Amino acid sequence: MEKSLENNRVMILAGETSGDLHGAKLVSAMQKRNKGIVFCGIGGRALKETGVDILIDASEISVVGITEVFSKTPGILKSLQTVKKTLKTAPPDLLILIDFPDFNLHVAATAKKNKIPILYYISPQIWAWRPGRVKKIGRLVDHMAVILPFEEDFYKSQHIPVTFVGHPLLENNLPTKKAIERKWLEDIPVIGFLPGSRHGEIDRHLPVMLDTARILCQKIKPVKFVISLSPDVEKKYIENSVEKFNGAASFEIITTDVKKIFEKSRIVVAASGTVTLEAAISGTPMVIIYKVSPVSYFLGKNMIKVKHIGLVNLIAGKEIVPELIQKAASPEQIANTVSKMLSDPTSLKKLGLELLNIRKKLGGPGASERVADIAFGMLGWNRKEERE
Repeated sequence: MEKSLENNRVMILAGETSGDLHGAKLVSAMQKRNKGIVFCGIGGRALKETGVDILIDASEISVVGITEVFSKTPGILKSLQTVKKTLKTAPPDLLILIDFPDFNLHVAATAKKNKIPILYYISPQIWAWRPGRVKKIGRLVDHMAVILPFEEDFYKSQHIPVTFVGHPLLENNLPTKKAIERKWLEDIPVIGFLPGSRHGEIDRHLPVMLDTARILCQKIKPVKFVISLSPDVEKKYIENSVEKFNGAASFEIITTDVKKIFEKSRIVVAASGTVTLEAAISGTPMVIIYKVSPVSYFLGKNMIKVKHIGLVNLIAGKEIVPELIQKAASPEQIANTVSKMLSDPTSLKKLGLELLNIRKKLGGPGASERVADIAFGMLGWNRKEERE
């Protein structure tokens, strides 16, 4: 990389666990090509481990739901103030935003006023709800780097600079068909629970999942359960909930990579989000669930413009895995759906192989490298302008 790019400063903002992980891969890709770049911003453990100077921990601002945001409003406002002050007093050469639109678009407005180039990596789901935001993105963002194939056409139709870079999940070591088929040889079926990565999501989903397990223990004998633990959540937090369950079933809490859940599980019950896509590309059948506050659900339902909420179904263009949302996400209905799927091994195996086809629609590996190319191009342009 050119010497002129040495000591550039880049601010990167990732307010959620998945964004933190994808952001860390991007930072690593940029560092490999130019060790002189200095990074600061918002993130979690993954970005911190790459050497990013964390101004605010993502856990302080991460929230889901329209009404749930009120509990974190003071922290969010304080964080906004901190980031905006940094943009003005020590402006970076490039601002990289990762999803998290409610926060990031506020920051983008300040960056735009200070003539800081803005790269938005991982689009907010404005094609699903609040599509009016696309005009705001068009005014503020210099380039969109999108990870879902249909997003590129969406932004092109709005005349916004965009590149489909592929999905960063494809950079992981992906299981082969043989590895997927091995878990079918186990005599005792394993059911995985993925309640989410934020405390609010876990509070809403884990009790429902535990009650689901209680019902499944009566329907399926024997059966095992595993629970995924996000790296940003303390193990004791999950253990306390499991202890209250009074031992009606035994659970293994997986604290390492979520891939371990997929390796063990014949089927998973997963909170809607990136993890459902991870399940798909690992060939693991699933039931997608999601719950928010009644007010958030009412408001959100009236704004959502797509038929499905699960990324797997959105990419497939049809419902290939069940979605149980809000009231439908009851322990009884989840348990009935899971037991019915497990009772038909042939169809379940067929679904697992069908899910693998999702990989073909997500582009090839190398998303982080492609985003790094865009980022360096924007940094190079910035330096050229300065010399002029």
